[in-house]
Amino acid sequence: QVQLVESGGGLVQPGGSLRLSCAISRSTKDNYAIGWFRQAPGKKREGVLAIIGSDGTTYIPNSYEGRFTISRDNAKDTVHLQINNLKPEDTAVYYCAASRWWTVDEKNYDFWGQGTQVTVSS
Repeated sequence: QVQLVESGGGLVQPGGSLRLSCAISRSTKDNYAIGWFRQAPGKKREGVLAIIGSDGTTYIPNSYEGRFTISRDNAKDTVHLQINNLKPEDTAVYYCAASRWWTVDEKNYDFWGQGTQVTVSS
């Protein structure tokens, strides 16, 4: 079993930055890839924003590259998502999720956090 707890969300002005964190608790030593997703108000959850494997391999879709950075602190078993130059359209609940496979398909993510709200507004 894996438990994920997101933190770091909040209200930010356009152009600002945030670092979201995903604290991971697990009962096994299985390796998991961690993905970040988001869901804007009244919309479906978007495709993956960023993925990081247990070996540190990362993937960020082209549409987010340059503004989103994902990193992993293995000592603290925490994954961070850095978002720069925030825009109002980034307003959403951001979720981290764990998968035993390296995958962009949210259906393959078995464990999800409760989400953290990011609001970008002046």
